[in-house]
Amino acid sequence: MAEIWTVWDAELSYTETSLTQSGGERPEQRAAPDGAEPLWGVYRVKPNNETHMHIFPHSTFEWRAAEYGIDPDDLETLLDVILHEPWIPSLDDPFLWENPDAVKVAEAMHGLPTCWTPGVPDAVRLEAHLTRINAVKEHRVRLEPEKQQTRQEALAFVGATARAAADPLEPIKSLTRLDPLRVKSRSLAVARYRESLLRTARPTFDSKPAATFVGRQRERAA
Repeated sequence: MAEIWTVWDAELSYTETSLTQSGGERPEQRAAPDGAEPLWGVYRVKPNNETHMHIFPHSTFEWRAAEYGIDPDDLETLLDVILHEPWIPSLDDPFLWENPDAVKVAEAMHGLPTCWTPGVPDAVRLEAHLTRINAVKEHRVRLEPEKQQTRQEALAFVGATARAAADPLEPIKSLTRLDPLRVKSRSLAVARYRESLLRTARPTFDSKPAATFVGRQRERAA
């Protein structure tokens, strides 16, 4: 039986940026500073009331869409996958066999293709990954939203005036809109890596290494 962990809130932050090393708004500040990529933190609570935070970069949405062919607008599936992935066991973990629930998940995912298995349709990859996620929710941990009233009472207890949203993941859902161009670029990277596992392939317009531009050249005869 899986443990029920409750989700209480989500908060937006950002990655390191060169702004902090370039003097702020001084004239010598760089015109195009790097970093400050969106970073999400999801507050979750175990059955024993211990609080944990799941931190992941916003680009994780783009990568999962690219790796498994998930519709970039299907935020519900993307969130369900990302938030439950931490409990997918690693088969290389020497302590795996000390956790019977992790073993059950490992057994359920045995032989399934991964996002890197070459020659597999995206629909099959996604079905396999959702099988892993469902095994996690059945045997290890299932995340559920904490009741709005409970979250509101907790805010009042600490003196916060904020209003608890009906959905604790509302900050993510209301702000997240995936850029199809960024998803496409990550799809190109994923496809190239899969192809490299099968053969040494000549760069083409649709399959090329990073930072490579080949143009729409006529395919060379074999």
